[in-house]
Parts: sequence; C-alpha cells; structure tokens
Amino acid sequence: MLLFWVCYIAVTLVGIIHTVFNIYVLKMKPMDENGMGEGYEKTKPWHPLYNIILFSFFGWLYMSGLDEPSLTEAVITGAIWAGICIVFDIFGWVLIKHPWSLTFKELYVGYQPWITLIYLAIFVGPTVGFLFSLI
Repeated sequence: MLLFWVCYIAVTLVGIIHTVFNIYVLKMKPMDENGMGEGYEKTKPWHPLYNIILFSFFGWLYMSGLDEPSLTEAVITGAIWAGICIVFDIFGWVLIKHPWSLTFKELYVGYQPWITLIYLAIFVGPTVGFLFSLI
C-alpha cells in the first residue's frame, strides 16, 4: 500500500505543478468563482498520461518485489488500486471542501472522458508494470 499512496500523491502533485506552471509561467487564467480556470482546464488531457506512466512504474516496482508475480496478481492489484482511488476521490475531491473541491457532477460528468481514462490507467498500471517486469 505504501507504493500505491506514494504514487497517488505523486500523480496529484504532478497535476498541481502542471496547473501552477500554466498559471505562472504560461500566464493562463487561474481559478475563479466561475470554475477551475484555464490553467487547470488545459492540464486535463494530460491527467491520464500522468496516471498511466506513474501507476505503471509503481506497478512495476510492486510486481518486481513479489516472489512470484503473476498476471492474475497484477489484475487484482489494479482493481484494488482503482477501487481505492474511486472511493478516496469522493472524499478528497467532493466531500471534503477545499479551494479545488468539486461537486459529484463536476467530477463524474464534467470531467469526462478524463476521469474514466484515469481510472482505467490506474487499473491497468500494475498489469503494464507486470509486463515490464518480465523483460
């Protein structure tokens, strides 16, 4: 679970850093009362990419540490990781209010197709990591 949480935090930080970069370096509009702002909106297509790269890498670290890694173990791990993310995201991005919190509709409808691609990337990450561990 340590590898999972380090990866989750790393993916979140990469997204935040990308947003801050867009706002301060590329001079895109920041968050305002009307929404998350251009600086964040322009990062959305990148979110699945961050997730597939980082969750595959951390999946590889996890699978490489097992005595006898298997495809079944990778799929089960991916399902567990994706499930944890789905539940945690409800708390971290919807229920707990903060400047970047969203409504259920904003997260699960307005953030399409990105949220679905992110959860898919998290699910397949350990499997991709397993396949790399075979090399």
